[in-house]
Amino acid sequence: MVYETGNATIDDAVGRVLDGERLDRTDGVALLAQPVEELAAAADFVRSEFGDGTVDACSIVNAKAGDCAEDCGFCAQSVHFDTGIDTYGFLDPEEILAAAKRAERDGAQRFGIVVAEKGVSKERRPEEWAEVIEAIRLVRDETRVEVDASLGLLTEEEATILVEEGLNHYNHNIETSRRYFDEIVNTHDFEDRLHTLRVAKEAGMDLCAGVILGMGETPTDRVEAAIELQKIGVSSLPVNVLNPVEGTPLGDADHADISTAELIKTIAIYRLLHPEARVRLTGGREVNLRPDEQHLPFEAGADGVLTGDYLTTAGQSPGADIESIERAGLEPNMETNEFDPADVKARGRDDADSPTSTVETAAGTATSNASDD
Repeated sequence: MVYETGNATIDDAVGRVLDGERLDRTDGVALLAQPVEELAAAADFVRSEFGDGTVDACSIVNAKAGDCAEDCGFCAQSVHFDTGIDTYGFLDPEEILAAAKRAERDGAQRFGIVVAEKGVSKERRPEEWAEVIEAIRLVRDETRVEVDASLGLLTEEEATILVEEGLNHYNHNIETSRRYFDEIVNTHDFEDRLHTLRVAKEAGMDLCAGVILGMGETPTDRVEAAIELQKIGVSSLPVNVLNPVEGTPLGDADHADISTAELIKTIAIYRLLHPEARVRLTGGREVNLRPDEQHLPFEAGADGVLTGDYLTTAGQSPGADIESIERAGLEPNMETNEFDPADVKARGRDDADSPTSTVETAAGTATSNASDD
């Protein structure tokens, strides 16, 4: 198939992608210089050729909050920074199941159990490990959503056990490029992250691994991060945008260090570099894109979304996400969990119209009854 727009760089890139060729760093850097509108259209075309016309929604629960020994400069949960968040130990597995059922109700196809620490250790914290396994079993057995997790660094034994328990995907973001990583994190290195991704993949899990944009990295860093993920092989590439949290090293800014045009361009390039992955729009979009811009990433190659609240910050309602998806001419994915989008949108409007109502999303309400630890 020939893709012709008159822009030789973009047309060549799209043609090679359609022929099954994998673009490289040189291609990605060359695409950075192209007009954002033309890139977005090209990425949307590639998405339509490789995708199914749907946007896949996942949701998460903050299963253990705060007191993390790592010093990731963007993170409100690090013990190194005074951010004022509530901290608590691992939630009761039944609370996690309740959150998964809310995610199921709101149209999520996957549900992630997220723990804020360097790694859930079977050897050092066997009781917590047992609770993780129990939570996975409950979500696996009592909902229709696929169960995923983000548990930090993994050993080969731990990864094997997780696969045996039915864990479908493993989330472990690389955050940024190899070059820029040390500007953001000092308590572990870039290779630690890649090693865990390899361990998870070799054990049989699909990988969900992505980045945070707007932390002061260069556009080339953004391309290089995508190339690292290309080498590993990911099925889902979450694209976060920095939401600065007061008290963190990156919390002084009012917004991320990336413009809307740069964000859309990056998503489009990620689609061309990862034609078969779900390029997933995740945290920070609500504060870095205007309400009338929320649909734009889905017109530039994105075909996944993290819906509901995040780990320590609020997201928009699942109904609002569905409206953005439909505005872009796409539909919610229902491969694993069939649901009624009209019901989800109506519930979101009802919650927004009620001054005494709190929107129940998977992450936010699961943690509301947790005691500080």
